[in-house]
Amino acid sequence: MADLIGLLILLLVTYLTGRWFERKHFASIRAREQQLAPVVITTLRSVPGDRPVVQAALVTGSVVVSLDYFKRFLAGLRALIGGRIRAYEPLLDRARREAMLRMREQARARGYDMVINMRLETSRLASAASNGKGTAGVEILAFGTGIKLAP
Repeated sequence: MADLIGLLILLLVTYLTGRWFERKHFASIRAREQQLAPVVITTLRSVPGDRPVVQAALVTGSVVVSLDYFKRFLAGLRALIGGRIRAYEPLLDRARREAMLRMREQARARGYDMVINMRLETSRLASAASNGKGTAGVEILAFGTGIKLAP
């Protein structure tokens, strides 16, 4: 019985702290997205319009995000019965948006006006072992060509 109570307390604590960190991160992402909105990102392979390109180079942004214990627990339950694992969706959304923001920040720091041919790569950095130990996380890399346009 004490083990069950300990597990429930652990799940409650991880749920509350994970939710707090997730909300804080999403608020930071929204604020930075507004700040970096002038740095245009497109998946087009060429520069739209007719302004000449002055400079171009690779820009990247990557992030590794770990899944909290509560969400790992929920995902494990869902894996038993099958179906959509909703616990992972905010994790992937946060990671994707953070990687793109880091790429935009790098582009702005280098003086680029936009990023063309933007691509995303996703990889599972580590997975939780079957015994419940280990880290469940995802790495997302955003990359593209930073472009500085002639005035």
